[in-house]
Amino acid sequence: MSLSGKVAVVTGAGSGIGRGIAQRLARDGAAVGVWDLNLDGADDTVRLIGEAGGKALAIKADCSNAAEIKAAADRTRAAFGAINILVNNAGIAPFVKYLEIDDAQWDRIMAVNLKGPHLCIREMLPAMLEAGWGRVINITSSSTQSGSPMQGHYVASKGGLLGLTKALALEFAPSGVTFNMVPPGFIDTPMLRASPIDIDGFAQSTPMKRPGTVEEMGAACAYLASDDAGYVTGQTISVNGGRYMGSA
Repeated sequence: MSLSGKVAVVTGAGSGIGRGIAQRLARDGAAVGVWDLNLDGADDTVRLIGEAGGKALAIKADCSNAAEIKAAADRTRAAFGAINILVNNAGIAPFVKYLEIDDAQWDRIMAVNLKGPHLCIREMLPAMLEAGWGRVINITSSSTQSGSPMQGHYVASKGGLLGLTKALALEFAPSGVTFNMVPPGFIDTPMLRASPIDIDGFAQSTPMKRPGTVEEMGAACAYLASDDAGYVTGQTISVNGGRYMGSA
């Protein structure tokens, strides 16, 4: 699947799943805007892409802030041209007991996980529509299928992103711009390692007996970003090792 000549933005690409997605899109030929609040992490991702022969640009951006999104998009377009692939990956996933979630925590997670993707789509969609080709891939969560204790605000934000993806897929179906989602299941990332989850123990309760990899997340996104997925919209590719079989 060639993405030669395409320009992608991956938010939250300074580590973990976002880094894996950015590396795969670059390997398939896309020039990649690597956006992250952590510029050092974004620089490391760009270095890895460059060492593999790809093209990428690191940009520090808060993807819950419309002005920063526009500035980052302008820099990406100045470097590579029109953006035609957007992967909304940036997100936060804290564990807080429901009755202990305060208004500031609720508002912050909604700003990053739900409003942020909306702002990025709003910034980049007009050019995709003008070109008659575009790919929007939202990284949702398997928690929308299963729930997750002590993550009520997180699950609510990702459920909202799921609904937004389907609504936009229907609204823009004739346009040549597709909207799909990839909910990760149990993926081995620095964020997972920092969580209270017993990774090795929990892995044994899953069908494949192992965590997934960021490379496997990247492969799913590369397919959805390609011309081969032109008739796929409003859909979910669950990278979860068979853990959940329901739709999301």
